[in-house]
Amino acid sequence: MLVRGCAIPVAWKVLPYNQKGSWQPHWNGLLEALRGSSPADWEVLVLADRGLYARWLYQKSVALGWHPFLRINLAAKARLDEHSPFVWIKQWLPPMGEQWAGQVECFAQKQSRLCCTLVLCQQEGYEQPWVIVTDLLPTEVQGAWYRMRYWIEGGFKDFKRGGWGWQHTKMLDPERAERLWLAMAVATLWTVAVGGAAELQPPTPSHKELPPTHVARLSAGSGHGPERGRELSCLTRGRLRLLAAVLRDEPLPQGRLEPQAWATSLPPARKPSAAAKIKEQQRLKQRERQRVKRRRRKAAHRKGKGKGKKAA
Repeated sequence: MLVRGCAIPVAWKVLPYNQKGSWQPHWNGLLEALRGSSPADWEVLVLADRGLYARWLYQKSVALGWHPFLRINLAAKARLDEHSPFVWIKQWLPPMGEQWAGQVECFAQKQSRLCCTLVLCQQEGYEQPWVIVTDLLPTEVQGAWYRMRYWIEGGFKDFKRGGWGWQHTKMLDPERAERLWLAMAVATLWTVAVGGAAELQPPTPSHKELPPTHVARLSAGSGHGPERGRELSCLTRGRLRLLAAVLRDEPLPQGRLEPQAWATSLPPARKPSAAAKIKEQQRLKQRERQRVKRRRRKAAHRKGKGKGKKAA
């Protein structure tokens, strides 16, 4: 569940590492456990990145009364109706800063075909456009809603180095790990509720009471510039509020989960720092090395097959 930039776990399954198997049965079990858990008047989006897209996940979300909002790769084909040929969906890419949405039959292979609404949007400075499939009508959908998917990344950080330090447990027993996740999920719910309530009640700025040459007053700004993002996550803000209450011997705040309006536009891309550029170059080089290794393995495999045929 996504709340004000944070991700609160509501269902999970911990499995032994290094064991092969399908994740579909586990996902189906978790989704069924959540059936009927959301109020009837809620509009629920099921957000997932490209690596998790599956036709059955789309259909399961619809069967539960939710709206799949799944990202797919740009290298796919679709058609507007059954009498039209399949074409690459990149031909429908809109101009920068705009979105295109239409009802299509996606994917050319018969076993993968999906009748859905296709949403495409792109923004200047973004590495790749967003390509999303959903069951919502084209007139009802905003591609910018996919921004909330990145709150899940913030949830990973909160559970690890940014919050509960999950990576230090070194647990190997799945059942023990699931019990610990329950404790962390409850703690996340509490701290995000406290932090979300505190975010809506910011302290009154007091820098104007400082001397004119004070560094805090000089760096405060006018307050009339563009809207800034969160400097503290709701989880971090909530932990600080709880810690302050303990140190002051005050009653612990309970907080409340406050909704936030869904985005309607894509923010401008941030200019990458020099360190980020170097890291991106290293990532691209590593990806290219992996491609070369895969090509060499495939070539060696084909060569080995050819020798086997000649020997036979």
